[in-house]
Amino acid sequence: MEEINKVVVFQVGNEEYAIPIQFVMSIEKVEGVTPIPHLPNYVKGIMKVRGELIPIIDFESILYNRSFVATELTKMIVIQTDLLSIGVIVSDAKEIIDIPADKLKQLGLIAYQRTTYFTGVANLDSRVITLIDPSILIQSLDGIREIQEFMKTQKETI
Repeated sequence: MEEINKVVVFQVGNEEYAIPIQFVMSIEKVEGVTPIPHLPNYVKGIMKVRGELIPIIDFESILYNRSFVATELTKMIVIQTDLLSIGVIVSDAKEIIDIPADKLKQLGLIAYQRTTYFTGVANLDSRVITLIDPSILIQSLDGIREIQEFMKTQKETI
């Protein structure tokens, strides 16, 4: 039996990325983000999603060092990892697809310390989709421990 990777495909800038479906809790509109001062630039604030406060991060800021420009397609993918639940703002959340294991290639840039969260590239016909491990992504973000502590204090005060 061939291994199939079910992923949520999304767009940041002009590129397509994917996160394994087991990490994705929901896809939401970006509404009601409360800015929090003194957090890293990639953190846009916090938002209540299904009764839980979660930090909202700008993936365009993380990948390309520029802020996202909101359009009617802008979405937030709510991701759950062992470390933290976060909302990731993306240009567009496109689809859920199955990627056969034989279409998945290891990325030569994995050794590059700033992109360790890229776990592979799916080469599908006319598309190239970069796979992301959200657990590694979250651990690689500057200031994530402080954000975790902040989120704990917010949960305790609610």
